[in-house]
Amino acid sequence: MNPSITDLATRILESARAKGYKVATAESCTGGLIASALTDIAGSSDVVDRGFVTYSNDAKQQMVGVRAVTLDKFGAVSSAVAKEMAYGALANSLADITVSVTGVAGPGGGSADKPVGLVWFGLAENGMSPYAEKMLFGDVGRAEVRERTVAHALSMLLKALA
Repeated sequence: MNPSITDLATRILESARAKGYKVATAESCTGGLIASALTDIAGSSDVVDRGFVTYSNDAKQQMVGVRAVTLDKFGAVSSAVAKEMAYGALANSLADITVSVTGVAGPGGGSADKPVGLVWFGLAENGMSPYAEKMLFGDVGRAEVRERTVAHALSMLLKALA
């Protein structure tokens, strides 16, 4: 694992422990890599509650409650879906804070509106409205888009826990 990702994950676990928080993830384009980064660290089970790998639209609906109307109106790679994924992970877990990702990792699948390298991130925390942000990593290769997505999602979590 990338040393900076290991460092971010370690700091998240420490910060979440200090706050008495549990964490969950809802992942599409990363396929569980964010949860993996956290659980690669021994002792993470006191912080990590669960990870939802919601790669398909059906999984997004069934596992974390993304609404069909949201998918139809905005598409899977959107602010609205990222927010609903994060909120749904919170509602369907014991977590206090969640992060979600949905994007186009490539090499194909991009469009003019949603190019390869576009990723939407969602963050939800108990008592707060879900938040979303967009990153355009560019067509830098599937593995690189996914690694950058993991690092950014972990950075978002760490910032929210600070």
